[in-house]
Amino acid sequence: MEVEINGIKTNYQTFGSGSSAFLILHGWGSNSERWQPIAEEISKKGFKVIVPDLPGFGKSDALSLPWNGNKYANWVEEFIKELNLGEFYLSGHSFGGALAAKVAIKHAQEVKKLFLISAACVREKTTQKDLSKKASKFIKIFSFLPYYSFFRKAVYKFIIRKSDYVYVEGIMKETYLNVISEDLSFKLPFVKVPTVIIWGDKDELTPLEDAHFIEKQIKNSKLIIIPGAGHDLNRKLPEIVVEKILENI
Repeated sequence: MEVEINGIKTNYQTFGSGSSAFLILHGWGSNSERWQPIAEEISKKGFKVIVPDLPGFGKSDALSLPWNGNKYANWVEEFIKELNLGEFYLSGHSFGGALAAKVAIKHAQEVKKLFLISAACVREKTTQKDLSKKASKFIKIFSFLPYYSFFRKAVYKFIIRKSDYVYVEGIMKETYLNVISEDLSFKLPFVKVPTVIIWGDKDELTPLEDAHFIEKQIKNSKLIIIPGAGHDLNRKLPEIVVEKILENI
């Protein structure tokens, strides 16, 4: 399905026709199709599950200017209004988890329950992130080289590592740097809706210590740790994610 939000043609999928809406926000570099197995299973329990492709991802329009977390959160709010979701359940994974937390703060009356899955809410300034920004400026010096693209990917793969920056192009590069610079640590206590935090204990992108921190910051929250699981829970362990969500609706 398609809808236009603030001039951006947005692709989204719906599953089921239940009276209770369940909105899922995917992570950076992902799309609605990767959440289809989870959405289908949740919909079987009487929910209408909606999964949009965030702007710049999947089949939705590309961005014409760099965005930041606030711009994405505002877009999600307009999407919710356009679909007239009323009261709904909200879930977000990784970058989508940070967006979900921001939306839940402003829409505490509408969000019945919040599910944060490996949510990238804690983005304190680190040497790794400083290195990524400095590297991006340094690498541009060699943009005239015929094998620049290969050189750029090699630097991020073997020197920087654990960075999505290598996989983005054009405007999304600046958007990515904007996104990773935003830390929600001090905003988390303002999340007042009941929250379920789902995390893998082997997550290297959003470490388990972040999950414990989020649990402490959000008063009405519950942490569920999945042994042996990494960051990509929706792709590696969809059945467990569904189980944990449905057990805690």
